Amino acid sequence: MDLSNKKIDDYVLKLGEKTVKPIFQGGMGVNISTKELALEVARLGGVGHISDAMMPDVADRLYNTRFTSLKARQCKSMAGIDPKPDMHFDPIEIERATRMYVQDVMSAKKGDGLVFINCMEKLTMNDAGETLRHRLNAALDGGIDGISLSAGLHTSSFAMMADHPRFRDAKLGIVVSSVRALNIFLRRTAKTNRLPDFVVVEGPLAGGHLGFGLEDWQKFDLATITGEVIAFLKEKSLDIPVIAGGGVFTGTDGVRLLEAGAAGVQVATRFTIAKESGIPSAVKQQYFNAEAGDVVVNGISPTGYPMRMLANSPAINSDAKPQCEAYGYMLDHGDCQYLKAYREALAADPSVKRPHIASKTCLCFQMRAYKLWTVGATAARLKETSVRLPDGTWYEPPAEAIMLDYLQSTNDEIRLPEVPSSVLAAHATPQNSPMTSCAAS
Repeated sequence: MDLSNKKIDDYVLKLGEKTVKPIFQGGMGVNISTKELALEVARLGGVGHISDAMMPDVADRLYNTRFTSLKARQCKSMAGIDPKPDMHFDPIEIERATRMYVQDVMSAKKGDGLVFINCMEKLTMNDAGETLRHRLNAALDGGIDGISLSAGLHTSSFAMMADHPRFRDAKLGIVVSSVRALNIFLRRTAKTNRLPDFVVVEGPLAGGHLGFGLEDWQKFDLATITGEVIAFLKEKSLDIPVIAGGGVFTGTDGVRLLEAGAAGVQVATRFTIAKESGIPSAVKQQYFNAEAGDVVVNGISPTGYPMRMLANSPAINSDAKPQCEAYGYMLDHGDCQYLKAYREALAADPSVKRPHIASKTCLCFQMRAYKLWTVGATAARLKETSVRLPDGTWYEPPAEAIMLDYLQSTNDEIRLPEVPSSVLAAHATPQNSPMTSCAAS
């Protein structure tokens, strides 16, 4: 296929009556896909995503609310490592936090693009159905343009929103990794008489949670799965746009998928190191300095899904105590796999007060503290997308530069961002001083 000089900007994505640039920026939590990041992508005509992962905690940090401290106080008697069947989130507070955040984001929206919220349905919160219902409807209340349902894909999600006045107006889509998952969702949600407005096909090279087995993810590839989904929808005479994501590193990677029938592409890893990303700068430097061998897929997530991350993530083999009284987003019927692993470690050797847990991690605490460094399989190439500064650190490009590179680059090229002189001056190496090590930044 001759892709000479073809670029993503030559294509458009139609979502109902709305036409946008065919780029979805992935919704990375906890608050990695920030308000600022999503708004920039939308301003430039694409689809920006925020994430609703641990929204009460995110609201506390952004708006000085006290959702987390209130829960910790109310659940203080349930601290420790025992199962917690009676520990509950107040769904009204979850709703209030979500609505507050979404309204704030949407009130600042500019440009011709859209802002969606990525809903990680595997956040069970000790009452998966009720808490999910409030999260979804609060996002619609807040005016969100659309919702992407991911990480667990609760087949009753559409039914939970069916009575909302915006149920048929907002763009509702699902994230799948196989035709089988898509077929199950369509069959079980048919009674709502509401098809998804889009389907995101997430391949095995994506970052974070994967929709594949820990031992077999390498047997799959994005292009093949995307083709299977497109063929399935055509066979069923369903006109639903298919968005392909996971390993789309250059604009030309996106063009290949668009030429093969995808309606758009989803990208995330390259936005992790954007200036607007919520990841701390010191961690972004770890991402830039990653080599191919530093990217691993393991089973430490208590969700049961494999996860892709950097091997030097502090969350791996951590001794963090469970903090469910404050968080507890992974609790299901009063327990989670990290709680179980912690109990087993203490029972095996009671003399160890803070055991290191190799098999699982406390996803709530580690993600909100940015100690679980999830990345896509292409993370080792991030250094190709930026400029090394005089002190040895890497420049964090603005989201605009990343977005425009995806839209306008050709022939697998990557346009390096221009570094402002003020940034060069701020990162100048002091005279007669050794250059700062990137790895130590």
